[in-house]
Amino acid sequence: MKIFTSILIVLALALIIFNITLLDFDSLFTGDSLVGLIGIAASFCAVFILLIFRMSKMIEEKTKNN
Repeated sequence: MKIFTSILIVLALALIIFNITLLDFDSLFTGDSLVGLIGIAASFCAVFILLIFRMSKMIEEKTKNN
């Protein structure tokens, strides 16, 4: 499960980098820039959810061992 979540985190980070390339800093809230901002926000949410999931699995393993 650790490998799977690591792969998903890397993919989400790659999507953040890709969406940064879509940004036009002269007009951030129009066209592709808006799509890029939404994509960046969604990718950050995915990373945070995956990190929370990974931490919960670590806590679960520690409680099972005790």
